[in-house]
Amino acid sequence: MIKGFKEFILRGNVIDLAVAVVIGAAFTLIVNAIVKGIIDPLIALIFNASSLDKVGWTVENYNGDEVFFGFGMILGAVINFLAVAVVVYFVFVYPMNRFKERAAARRGIVEEEASDLPTEQELLVQIRDLLSTTPRA
Repeated sequence: MIKGFKEFILRGNVIDLAVAVVIGAAFTLIVNAIVKGIIDPLIALIFNASSLDKVGWTVENYNGDEVFFGFGMILGAVINFLAVAVVVYFVFVYPMNRFKERAAARRGIVEEEASDLPTEQELLVQIRDLLSTTPRA
């Protein structure tokens, strides 16, 4: 039983997954810090961000009690989501894509050349045709 557990833990994909979780947690802290340190103050300049939770309307129910429908919280969550998405794209994804493009250009890999290569199906058809024309002994 211990041997099986040891094999499970020492498998490469389990270790990779554990590293990905740890890196993901650290990455989340970085993105949240950028959003809270830069994006939220920019939003506060435009909107009164502290009062977004209080934006909504109050309706009286049949007992005479007031019920508050707060769409400001939803608006705040949408703004926060969009801010996180913008930060992730422009700070991490876009620069990484540019870096990969430049690295590929330095190696001489051009995507146009790659599209000229035959597909896997075309290669299999060529192999089949060659095998069918080859005389059997």
